[in-house]
Amino acid sequence: MDLLDRFLRKIIREGELTLIDPSGRKRTYGRDCGTGRRATVRLADRKVVRDVLRQPKVAIGEAYMDGRLILEQGDILDLLDLATSNVPWERGGRSRKAIGRGSRKLAGALWGLNDRRRSARNVAHHYDLSDRLYDLFLDSDRQYSCAYFNDPTDTLEQAQTAKKAHIAAKLYLKPGQRVLDIGCGWGGMALYLHSQAEVDVLGITLSQEQLQVARRRAEEAGVADRVKFELLDYRNVEGRFDRIVSVGMFEHVGRRHFGQFFQKCRQLLKDDGVMLLHTIGRMGAPGLPNRWTSKYIFPGYYVPALSEMVASSEKAKLIAADVEMLRLHYAYTLEHWYRRVQDKRREIVDLYDERFLRMWEFYLASTIVGFRHGGMINYQVQYIRDRHALPITRDYMIEEEARLRS
Repeated sequence: MDLLDRFLRKIIREGELTLIDPSGRKRTYGRDCGTGRRATVRLADRKVVRDVLRQPKVAIGEAYMDGRLILEQGDILDLLDLATSNVPWERGGRSRKAIGRGSRKLAGALWGLNDRRRSARNVAHHYDLSDRLYDLFLDSDRQYSCAYFNDPTDTLEQAQTAKKAHIAAKLYLKPGQRVLDIGCGWGGMALYLHSQAEVDVLGITLSQEQLQVARRRAEEAGVADRVKFELLDYRNVEGRFDRIVSVGMFEHVGRRHFGQFFQKCRQLLKDDGVMLLHTIGRMGAPGLPNRWTSKYIFPGYYVPALSEMVASSEKAKLIAADVEMLRLHYAYTLEHWYRRVQDKRREIVDLYDERFLRMWEFYLASTIVGFRHGGMINYQVQYIRDRHALPITRDYMIEEEARLRS
């Protein structure tokens, strides 16, 4: 406990953390300072202490899942927010360990190997969970990616609709164009693009569950002849497309396959085509994935730095025509999801069990603080093959977004 005590006294300065050790002894760290950040944690056994000291980023999540790290005041979000707010990325804190150039190649080999078979298995691990689970915390369109908040007080439904409009405006769509949606989820984006711009869309996914839902939605909307969905790896897509959109899929490509991904997109994109890539990213230098997240939530994932994305797309001769950083939008999105999970705790336990519920809570809470205080961010990068493919100013984006919102 002495090592943990010294560590916490050094880290916790603002806000108040009370720790109850396995013997029942209480220790308090930090001071309230008017922040309102408070949490009381009880450690069930001494092994928790040893595990946290040895491998904190994995052990804290596992101890919470197993019921050995118990919140007696506040919840897991309060605890993680209190800890990470004291070491924000801007003041030198790092949400993920930065790595040098030599280690970066090794990291790519260890974390970025997502061949076709492994990609399908990784997707199934997360996205083929019960439909009921996603209905409990997502919006009605099942948008499982960063929303776009014109105001932090927007509802989740408003922000997810605004996200689709924001992306559609950047695609510079024309009726009759052919659009490829890489990682189409449950079909919401593809159906939206068709409804707003009269385009034909092919959505691809590696999730059997998502495919069934997306196809059913297209049938119910009477547009299955123009909005089609396939169980297909992006590497196996054939043909040419006027537009390519990919939202929340690039994190699953794997660093080792970045070059392959962009080369394939260039091959699929017509000469005057436009592509919009929306992905979670990291501020600053490349780093390593979080081991707890990779083990329990997204096996095979890799969050890219902007420098990695641009370097890989440059080699494919794709022009980054527009880059936007969404700094806080995913934190707001995740807060909505977290609150909905809290409201539906009993139903989630009935679907799975208490351990799964705590795992899901930790996943959402740790990601929230990654965007609030850590080095996490969202990027929207617009790519073109030909410098003449788009108007010379961004006015077309603003005008089209205003039209779609109205």
